[in-house]
Amino acid sequence: MTELTSDDVPHVDGMPRFGLGTWQNADPDACATAVSNALEMGYRHVDTAQAYDNEAAVGDGIAAADVDRDDVFLATKVFIDSLAYDDVIASTEESLEKLGVDSVDLLYVHWPARTYDPEETLPAFEELKARGKIERIGVSNFGRRHLERARDVLDEPIFANQVEMHPFLQQRELRAVADEMDVETVAYSPLARGAVFDDPVLGDIAETYGVSEAQVSLAWLREKGVTAIPKATSEAHIRDNFRSLEFELDAEDVRRIDAIERVDRRVDADFAHWNAR
Repeated sequence: MTELTSDDVPHVDGMPRFGLGTWQNADPDACATAVSNALEMGYRHVDTAQAYDNEAAVGDGIAAADVDRDDVFLATKVFIDSLAYDDVIASTEESLEKLGVDSVDLLYVHWPARTYDPEETLPAFEELKARGKIERIGVSNFGRRHLERARDVLDEPIFANQVEMHPFLQQRELRAVADEMDVETVAYSPLARGAVFDDPVLGDIAETYGVSEAQVSLAWLREKGVTAIPKATSEAHIRDNFRSLEFELDAEDVRRIDAIERVDRRVDADFAHWNAR
């Protein structure tokens, strides 16, 4: 096909269903360059977080790209030490200043942990939305009970739940819950932090299509209706991931990936709810 552009990226309710993750991209120059390169290439969704310590660099990358700010879907996250009501407001204002923007398109609760209290945290998100500081409310690393409790507390809808998802952590039950609640699933670490390159099933499928294992994983996520935000720094990796939009997996190859039995969670914080005793 011809060179990919931003028009080739599918959307759902205004969110591009493919984006650039920036976790562990803390070198300011490298991060800004990656963001700028991605936007110039056709990406229109950029994901960051307070905990990544790179919001200013992400903002520099957005400013450097020849792309209108209104065309960029920008998301950040409030970390677990800033989830009291006043801290949510103050830390988000700081994030906006670092990013150099008036508002973000999506603000997530990063984890339901430490200072997270649904009755205190979530009303602050609604207040930020009422002030025009955020467009959508998101959550991250939420399980079923956290999603259900958040839904009960919020008057505003939950737009997305961002979780680790890839062929070795397929999140079937959680995706079903999200679908029931009309919540989008956004996948971080969609390449299993490089583990996709060592899997024989993905390798065989990649060889069949003449693509990379990364592109196969990203195409599989797209078939599942999931938004992927792979982290990449080099222009070559940013482009390789973007080219996953050039092809679709056939039904049999989707089933082969669905049948992978390996389970390999790559992000496992000690405060995560699945580690609770």
